[in-house]
Amino acid sequence: MGKIEWYLEYEIRINRPGLLGEISSLLGMLSINIVTINGVENGRRGMLLLADNNEQITRLKLILNTMDTIRLTKLRKAKLRDRLAVRHGKYIHRDADDRKTVRFIRDELGILVDFMAELYKQDGHKLIGIRGMPRVGKTESIVAASVCANKRWLFVSSTLIKQTVRNQLIEGEYSSDNIFIIDGIVSKQKANERHWQLIREIMQLPAIKVVEHPDIFVQATEYNIDDFDYIIELRSDENEEITYDVVERAQFNQGSGFSMFDY
Repeated sequence: MGKIEWYLEYEIRINRPGLLGEISSLLGMLSINIVTINGVENGRRGMLLLADNNEQITRLKLILNTMDTIRLTKLRKAKLRDRLAVRHGKYIHRDADDRKTVRFIRDELGILVDFMAELYKQDGHKLIGIRGMPRVGKTESIVAASVCANKRWLFVSSTLIKQTVRNQLIEGEYSSDNIFIIDGIVSKQKANERHWQLIREIMQLPAIKVVEHPDIFVQATEYNIDDFDYIIELRSDENEEITYDVVERAQFNQGSGFSMFDY
């Protein structure tokens, strides 16, 4: 049986010299390996650890809870959010009412791209929605994450360069290794029945589908928001409101000067 990756997080109560060394020595005595260490939000330190069995972690927890210099905040099998927190030094934020909704601001594009790339690397079907106002970086982040995950991306509908609405795929494009990108507003405003039939076919593939403006997408399809595995919200700043009347109008104007391509 291989080693199991764990996430340890603690808050420093008394920041005295040698504290990190003491904890590192404790881990060494318990034969637990340290993979990565970094500061995370609110003055806490996070570590990714490798342990051979649960007994090592149980003993570690008992000892850490006796230390008056720190307060143990998390000790669990590592999740994607934990790995990203240690890698970037901050947590991604979930919606308090809907745990599958994660929020980012434009200054966090690096962690957003990393987060999406990790989702892309996972096998099987995954439906991801991304909300945001025009020119905040939605499409660019989707493509950048595809590059990081070493995946090919395909625009089913988009306004990235010219307004694109595809009605069919060519041989090889039905691969489950591809990332299929759909713009909910473009599809709703410009698509015909052949396009929607293509989307139905793509939705049946065991592949990653990313839908920009998922709330508009579900208005025009038989799918609903509950069908999405993740909803990502991207804002210019924390206080920005995502309003779809403005988004739809801007999207329509953005594409109005270009020709529509039917593939």
